[in-house]
Amino acid sequence: MAASVPNILSIAGTDPTGGAGIQADLKSFAAHGGYGMSVVTALVAQNTQGVREIHAPPVQFLRAQLSAVSDDVTVHAAKTGMLGTTAIIDTVAQWWDETYRSTNNDAAGNSSPVTAPVLVVDPVMVATSGHRLLEAEAEASLIGFLHRADLITPNVPELAILAGAEPAGSSAELIRQAEQVADAHHTVVLAKGGHMNQPTVTDTLVFPAVAGRRAQAYSVSTPRVETTNTHGTGCSVSAAFAALRARGLDWEQSLDVVKEWMQRALEGAQRLDVGRGNGPINHFP
Repeated sequence: MAASVPNILSIAGTDPTGGAGIQADLKSFAAHGGYGMSVVTALVAQNTQGVREIHAPPVQFLRAQLSAVSDDVTVHAAKTGMLGTTAIIDTVAQWWDETYRSTNNDAAGNSSPVTAPVLVVDPVMVATSGHRLLEAEAEASLIGFLHRADLITPNVPELAILAGAEPAGSSAELIRQAEQVADAHHTVVLAKGGHMNQPTVTDTLVFPAVAGRRAQAYSVSTPRVETTNTHGTGCSVSAAFAALRARGLDWEQSLDVVKEWMQRALEGAQRLDVGRGNGPINHFP
């Protein structure tokens, strides 16, 4: 991994109020020791009360942004957030495969594989306000994108969609769905317990089964913070994992750090006065 400050790329939509999307990602990268970069997939008119309008730039411009970064900068980790449409997903997938699933040739003609960055996928589908952020017909494309990920960070409703099931009503069912998705895509899944309405919030890393061995899991629990300042928590968590993994922490160590930080970020959000709806967390508590 990177020996100094790692370069972390957010591929996501915007939030003009700064609490979610790329703006939250950049704060989260900085809070965890990364240098943040961003590629805009969608310009989103939203605030703490909900999403008003979405404008997606042409995919040719999306590809130009992606190539501008990878042609010049070594990316140590990347995270995707709002992808929105099949065309956007396919553009990001094609760029990723062409850039990081190829080989380099030196002057002597010797080839070597390109080292792919860590990839964290936050499978954004529906905003907390209920506004759909992924076209229904794009779900299959998003699911097809997941095998590239090192970590997937769905919330409870998103995990249910990925597992083809109803939203989990218990922690045991949440883990079962995460195991199913981890095995299907051969990647680590973060099963987040924030939607479970329990006094403690348990987040669990579920590792895919290998060589006939059952999936392994690692959980961390923290007391629930009673607050409405939860805007952008999913974006911020996935971004934090990308930065920490690029710094050399393993997934379990990263979860320990993220849970402790998020606890303080939620508690510290009371010092912010942003909007009249669900406000943002305090990324620098």
